Amino acid sequence: MTIWPQLRRSRTVRAGRTTDRVLRLGLMDTMLADLSVSVVLCFERPLDEDRLAAGLALALGRVPVFAGRLRTVRQADGERLEALCDDSGVPLEVYTVDGTLAEAMGRVTAAGTDLVDPVTAPAARTGGAPLLTVRLTRTADGGTVLGCSWHHAIGDLNSFMLLLRIWSAAVEGEPLPAAELVDDQDALLAAVLPAEDCGRPGFRVPSAGEAELLARELALGPRANRTVQIAFTDAEITRMREEFGAAAGRRLSSGDVLCAHLVSTLRDLDEDPAERMLTVPVNVRRWLGLSPELLGNLLSEVHLPHRPKDGPAALAGRLRAAVEEFPSTHLNLRANLGFLAALGRGRLGECVPLGFDPQARRFSFSNWSGFGAYRVSFQGQRPVFFSPAANYPIPWVCWTVEGYRGEGFLSTVVLPARLAARVRGAEGRAALHRFRTAADAPPASAVVLPKVV
Repeated sequence: MTIWPQLRRSRTVRAGRTTDRVLRLGLMDTMLADLSVSVVLCFERPLDEDRLAAGLALALGRVPVFAGRLRTVRQADGERLEALCDDSGVPLEVYTVDGTLAEAMGRVTAAGTDLVDPVTAPAARTGGAPLLTVRLTRTADGGTVLGCSWHHAIGDLNSFMLLLRIWSAAVEGEPLPAAELVDDQDALLAAVLPAEDCGRPGFRVPSAGEAELLARELALGPRANRTVQIAFTDAEITRMREEFGAAAGRRLSSGDVLCAHLVSTLRDLDEDPAERMLTVPVNVRRWLGLSPELLGNLLSEVHLPHRPKDGPAALAGRLRAAVEEFPSTHLNLRANLGFLAALGRGRLGECVPLGFDPQARRFSFSNWSGFGAYRVSFQGQRPVFFSPAANYPIPWVCWTVEGYRGEGFLSTVVLPARLAARVRGAEGRAALHRFRTAADAPPASAVVLPKVV
């Protein structure tokens, strides 16, 4: 039986009006200008494409940057990136496949998945590609996969989820949530950032030799690495919190313990006792007193050493302390602006984030749970599955969201092929699920998706 998709319809969705507003993207946005982010939302029943398109058009009127285009402006100090809210539009394509919804969900993270149309980020820098794409895939059993990809330069996950909530409200005929666009990202940050932060930039300029190794890592990534999805029940997380919290002597969040457990277990399975660094991105809107409706890349990071000999509880405790003390000990946006400004815009392309260091096996843990993916609704339907979709074939990167039907947690991890095979084996499963008991019901994600560990 073939499951190859067949294109049924293609259109460009526009708001129908243009503000011609120009947004000056910041240095942080520019650093992400060669990246796109892709996700899928899966629904058990059909969605009407015309209603989705009409709702998206209304949403684009509220957040027009997603229907706009980028342009690169050359200045004396280098290139500046701008976003034109010109209503160029969003391509929306409708496909059908012979396979089932479960089969489609099973290949969400596969390299080259046909469930999304990834935004071509480098081409978009000069206005040659859209900043958002939407692909609707109808499965043979009546399911629907909504695949979305957006250009990272115009916003983080918080920004995309705002678009999704507005889109949902438009389809359901509800009042549209508010949204705020930033005319000048750097000017905004300069006005709200404390005079001093941790002083450690989140970027570095690699040597020529390391830059060559990083480029090789990116080129070989799809062949050298594998994506593994690991499902945890709420009961497992509760036991982690109890054990790690007692050992650390403090209350820990679900994200704290899951991050510590994953990193520690994967390092044990990799038989790697060396001290390595951990990077955890942080949404800074709340910490800076900014509106949650603000679009853009308002991210900083926590950087912590992981010493396997200390155990996962110690790591979870340090992560909780880092989050609580974040503004004074880890916030680095002013340091980033100073570092990148001193370097000069002409050299921004040489920089890499600290979190991107596969040679040193630096682990990056992004917690996407709590953003409300399972609360959006289209035509009365809530998604039964939400997941990143084959974003970056770079090892030691992890995204964690709620699991199937919003139950438990699902971690999507990119690992070297040898370690991925070990994780999928009996030893890996036993280590990862040592907090699971025989009386526990299996995770809903694992029941529906046979490849889930």
